[in-house]
Amino acid sequence: MKKLKMAMVGGGVGAFVGKIHREAVRLDGGVEVVAGMFNRDPAQNAQMGDAIGVAPGRLYASWQELIAGESSLPAAARADFIAICTPNHLHYPVAKAALEAGFHVMCEKPMTLTRAEAEELEDLVARTGRVFGLMHTYAGYPMVKLAHDLIARGDVGKVCKVVVEYAQGSFRKMDFSQPLDKRNKWKMDPACAGKSCCMSDIGVHAAHLVEYVTGLKIESLLADLSSFVAPKGLDDDGSVLLRFEGGAKGVLVASKVATGEENGLRLRIYGDRKGLVWKQENPNILRVRAQREPEQTWKRANPYVREVSESSARASRPPAGHPEGYIEGFANHYLNFCDTIRAVDAGDTPTPAMLDFPGVHDGVRGLRFIDAVVASNAAGGIWTPV
Repeated sequence: MKKLKMAMVGGGVGAFVGKIHREAVRLDGGVEVVAGMFNRDPAQNAQMGDAIGVAPGRLYASWQELIAGESSLPAAARADFIAICTPNHLHYPVAKAALEAGFHVMCEKPMTLTRAEAEELEDLVARTGRVFGLMHTYAGYPMVKLAHDLIARGDVGKVCKVVVEYAQGSFRKMDFSQPLDKRNKWKMDPACAGKSCCMSDIGVHAAHLVEYVTGLKIESLLADLSSFVAPKGLDDDGSVLLRFEGGAKGVLVASKVATGEENGLRLRIYGDRKGLVWKQENPNILRVRAQREPEQTWKRANPYVREVSESSARASRPPAGHPEGYIEGFANHYLNFCDTIRAVDAGDTPTPAMLDFPGVHDGVRGLRFIDAVVASNAAGGIWTPV
């Protein structure tokens, strides 16, 4: 297996998501972090580079210098792909420049600030033939993949109702009369976060999750957004009614002011034959329900899972009974993303299993969702196409 070389933009000292990306790529041993622009502060940039073993000559003062510097290296030495772990407003310019310079890209969500930017990246990926990954973490969980496969093979029947909830209490920790902590301050700044906070940060995860698992696209929605903690700021809470292609209906609730919640992502799907229940805080279990039958509890990495979902088995590392979750979700996307890069760079066609990770099309869907939610709410809560 060819070992790939990764360069990172963002993810400096004290950053949350960049650290998770670095831990995730190490799980399967196929990636080495060789370059980075981790922080605009030179001392902190050097500190992070030293901590993870990046040579001083591969530390860059800006993302522009990183792309130029890596592009100037011989093909055998330069980074194969660039991971973008910055606030939202930098996703588009870094991704665009990286693709134009010939790099594959892994990007945090949401992919861009605007739908126009997202559609431009979609066209650019098609023109360049580069591999583009988008880190919608939760589609990487083994039991989410099992739910996807059970629906795809018809076990659940025709999907009628979807209920997805993403409840966090993270903003209840903060006093908005005081300076915001570094991690959350930019999320309430439209220049950095875009036109939404809660829906861009976690609502878009929930929307992607339901589309991935059901295989159905959200056709239209009706949204009611709120700003409880910062009344004049971006949304920190929202309730959304959903209409899917094929006639299914749904409810999406996302909140950063759900007092006492940690990372309460919960999904319920009801077909005309069976129902499915998955909870992110207990991710190794998928509950399968049928009318007038005992509830089934499917557990990750068991042989009966592999029999119906090779993608779930591929996404499992330790044996059954050894819990795994969040970092592994990142790692599963990286596993498929990197195998796809290896296939593309070798002139081969990636297998369907390799291609099972969110990409640029999912990024466009995310921006269409955010646009529709904000537009629906601004119009007083009307049905709005996605």
